[in-house]
Amino acid sequence: MEAPAAPHNPAEPGSVQIVVTSPEQMRELGRRLAKLLRAGDLVMLSGELGAGKTTLTRGLGEGLGVRGAVTSPTFVIARVHPSLGEGPPLVHVDAYRLSGGLDEMEDLDLDVTLPESVVVVEWGEGKVEELTEDRLQVVIHRAVGDTTDEVRQMTITGVGERWASADLSVLAA
Repeated sequence: MEAPAAPHNPAEPGSVQIVVTSPEQMRELGRRLAKLLRAGDLVMLSGELGAGKTTLTRGLGEGLGVRGAVTSPTFVIARVHPSLGEGPPLVHVDAYRLSGGLDEMEDLDLDVTLPESVVVVEWGEGKVEELTEDRLQVVIHRAVGDTTDEVRQMTITGVGERWASADLSVLAA
């Protein structure tokens, strides 16, 4: 197993910054993050194409113990992965091709699904914030252009009362 992701000083209260150097570290971070999540949680993932959003979600699925391979839902928009145990299902949404805001997202019935599921939305900025006052925002930065650099700079920020007292620094352990 590789060394754990390296922490950085948080940019703001309620945030943690982490450096990830491989896809396996990204999946492991997803598995650790899954331990903090519960039904009703919304996780928004932002980052360039190829930044690792789906890889992180794959780790979340493993950590939550859900059924089915977690793959990018780009063409189907959303996939539901039922729990194999007592935990919540994972709803994985890719809002990249959706041009509208919450109106277009309402067609997916995320407001109905959210209370009993963990909902992860890739490319959700400006589209899903109104679903709940509480959310976890994950921003992934990577080198762009013709590069094989696997280093990712991540900022994970808890928004709202749900995350006000959460210790996100455990993600960098």
